Amino acid sequence: MKYPKIPLAQTVVQLLKAKNIQHIVLSPGSRNAPLTIGFTYHTFFKCYSVVDERCAAFFAMGIAQQIQQPVAVVCTSGSALLNYYPAVAEAFYSNIPLVVLSADRPKHLIGIGDGQTINQEHVFKNHILYSANLKQDLNEENKLEKDNLPIIKSIENKIEKYLELQETIQNYNEKEINTALNISISKNGPVHVNIPFNEPLYDIVEELTVSPQLMPIKESNLEIENLEAFKTIWKASKRKLVLVGVNQPDSVAQKHLDNLAEDDSVLVLTETTSNIHHDKFIPGIDKLIGAFNQDDFKKLQPEIVLTFGGLVVSKKIKKLLREFKPKHHWHVGEHNANDTFFVLDKVFKTSVNRFFSKFLENTTTVKSDYNPYWLAQFNNRRKKHKTYMEAIPFSDFQVFNQLLSTIPDNSILQVGNSSAIRYTQLFDLNKTIKVFCNRGTSGIDGSTSTAIGTAAIAQEQTVFITGDLSFFYDSNALWNKYIPKNFRIIVINNSGGGIFRILPGHKNTSNFDEFFETKHNLTAKQLCSMYDFEYVQANSEIELTQNLTQFYLKSNKPKLLEVFTPSKINDTILLNYFNEIK
Repeated sequence: MKYPKIPLAQTVVQLLKAKNIQHIVLSPGSRNAPLTIGFTYHTFFKCYSVVDERCAAFFAMGIAQQIQQPVAVVCTSGSALLNYYPAVAEAFYSNIPLVVLSADRPKHLIGIGDGQTINQEHVFKNHILYSANLKQDLNEENKLEKDNLPIIKSIENKIEKYLELQETIQNYNEKEINTALNISISKNGPVHVNIPFNEPLYDIVEELTVSPQLMPIKESNLEIENLEAFKTIWKASKRKLVLVGVNQPDSVAQKHLDNLAEDDSVLVLTETTSNIHHDKFIPGIDKLIGAFNQDDFKKLQPEIVLTFGGLVVSKKIKKLLREFKPKHHWHVGEHNANDTFFVLDKVFKTSVNRFFSKFLENTTTVKSDYNPYWLAQFNNRRKKHKTYMEAIPFSDFQVFNQLLSTIPDNSILQVGNSSAIRYTQLFDLNKTIKVFCNRGTSGIDGSTSTAIGTAAIAQEQTVFITGDLSFFYDSNALWNKYIPKNFRIIVINNSGGGIFRILPGHKNTSNFDEFFETKHNLTAKQLCSMYDFEYVQANSEIELTQNLTQFYLKSNKPKLLEVFTPSKINDTILLNYFNEIK
C-alpha cells in the first residue's frame, strides 16, 4: 500500500475511512496532491475525477442525496474552493451530508501575493454546520526554525520541543477532523475541513507514520416530550392541515399515513417532491388553490398546520397561510424548522415516524367535512384538468403532460428548478417514481450535475427533466465519465427563461427579451456530439410521441431529448388553466 508522506494527509484519509465515508469526488490540482494520493491508492475508497469544482460538488451531492451518507469533495487551494459554494448552500438548506476538503497554502504564504491563494478559513461561515481549520505539520525543513520553536540552547532540547509541538498539532487536527465528520454524519449537512500543506506534496511512503484516534459520535437525545396537551388541541380541532415538503422516498411508515387519512378533520397536502401517497391526500396544491377567491381561502383556513419534510415549492400555499393564519403551526423533524407562515409555535425535534407513533396512538378521529369537501373539490379539478389538457395546443404545459405520463415505472425523476418543477407539481405522477429536486436554494446552477450524481450511484434508471437555461448553465456537468448508459435527459427548450413570462412583471417592455427572458437560439445537439450522448429532438406533439416510444429503451449511450416549444403562448396557457379548472 502507498500513502502520502505528509502526516496530516494520512490523518484525514484514515479518519474518513474510519467513519465509512467511501465516495470521494476529486478535482485536479497540485496543493491537494497529498489527499489525492491518499484516497486513490486506497482500495476502500470509490474515487471520481470531475474537473469543474462546481459540477463536482453538485455531483457529490447527488450521490449523498441517494445514499443518505456523507460524500467528500476534494479541491486545490484558491478560487477552486469558492466554486463549491452553490452546492454547499444547497446541502445546508436541504440537509445533505457533504464533506468539503480543501487544500490550502501554509499560513506564512497567505496574504503575500502567492498564486492560487485566498483566505480560505471560514469561507462558508453562513452556510456550514462546522468549519475545521487545521494546523500544518512541522516538517524536516522547518522543525528547528525560530518561528516554530523558542530559542533553546541545546539541539536535543529543540528536538524534544519540536516533538511536543508536533504532538499538540496532531491532537488538535484529529479532534477537529473527528468533530467535523461526526457533525456531518449526525446532523446531515455540509462541513468544511481546510487543510494547509507544506511542500513537497507528491512524496509517497510505504508505511503509515500516524494512527489518529477515532472520536465516537455522541448519540442525540430525541426522546419525545409529553404530548398530551397537544393531543387535546388536535382532537378539539375540526380543520387540521398537514403540509408535507421535500421528503425522502419510503421514509414515513405507511401506517402513519393511513391513520392521518382516516380522520376527516385532517387534510394532507403533498407535492411531487414529498414522495408520499394516499388516495385521500391531495398531491397538487396549486391545482386545488390556484384560482381561489376570498371565500375559498376562508373555508380552507385551518386551525392547526402540521408540517414535516423540507421546503415547499408552492408559493400559493405560503401566501394563503400567511394571510389566513392558523392558530397553531407545529413542525416535526430533526433539523431546524422554518417559520414560513410567521406563526410557528412548536417544534417537535424528533423523527417523523417516532412522533406519529406516539402522537397518533389511541387518537380518536374527529367528525368533520374538512377532508371530504376539499377532496371532492380536488377530484372535480382533476376531471377539468384532463379536459383542459386535451384542448390546449403544443406548449410547455402539454409537453409536461406527455412526458410525465411516459416515465417508466420505478424510475428516479430529477427535476430542474424554475418552471420545470412548477409544471411537474400540477400532475399526478406514477406512485412508483421517486422524485428529487434541489429545493434548498431553488437554484438552476447544479441540477444537471446533481442528476448525474444520482444516476452514477442509483440502481434504477434516472430521468432528468429541465429547462433550457438551467441545462446550458450547467452544461459542464456532461464533462463526466461516470454517466451510465441508461441516463436520460429531457430539455424543454422554449428559447429562454419562460418562467419570467409566467411571473408577474413587465413582459411587454422593450428590454424584457434580452435582460429577463434572455432569448437565445442555442441547441443541445452540439453538446451531445461533444460528450457522446445520443441526441433526438421533437418540434411537435406527433414527433414527441414517436420519440418517446424508443427513448427509454436500452442503449449504448446516454440519451438526450430536446423538445422545442413556442415561447409566446406558454404563459397564457398556464394562467388560463387555473381559471378553467375552478
